[in-house]
Amino acid sequence: MSSPISLQHVNVKLLAKDPEEFDLEPLIPVFHNWIKAKVFDELLLDVADYRHVHEGPGVMLIGQQANYSVDNTDNRLGVRYNRKYPLEGSNQDRLKQAARSALTAFQRLEAEAGLNGKLRFNGQDVEVFVNDRLMAPNRDSTREAVKPELQEFLGKLFRGSEYSLSHGSDPRSLFAVYVKSNRTFSVSDLLANLAS
Repeated sequence: MSSPISLQHVNVKLLAKDPEEFDLEPLIPVFHNWIKAKVFDELLLDVADYRHVHEGPGVMLIGQQANYSVDNTDNRLGVRYNRKYPLEGSNQDRLKQAARSALTAFQRLEAEAGLNGKLRFNGQDVEVFVNDRLMAPNRDSTREAVKPELQEFLGKLFRGSEYSLSHGSDPRSLFAVYVKSNRTFSVSDLLANLAS
């Protein structure tokens, strides 16, 4: 069943394991190298360092179509993909694209020699945001309208495993869904689930 809300500007954040052990500073040269190497199809432009902002956006890789970051908003460290440009296709296409992008970035960061294996996915926690308060205001009617779309997407992402959902209630905040799987998955598991 398709939602009456078009989910554009989808963000996906994957939470890190043992976040207190991770230092954000080594990300700066890593992200600069990604720009030089053109590691993604999206045009990458610059690196922004927000480490000084308490529980803030961390270190961001700014792109034309999307931003990538190791984000510490609400003291929840994770890798976040923030789609800025609209995408064609269905809501499922857009949810999967954002999830694949976040997962691919996390997989690349887990393998980065300069990070010494210290940034790892916790295997269970995923956050989905819609970065458009006009299109998807943070209220009950939005949650009800997108629930079938999210259930379809999360059923595929977690390959039918059980999960719990929670939502923020502040109407000034972005529409967000906080998802915790009852099973532990690796980044490569989740990428494979989306591809099947």
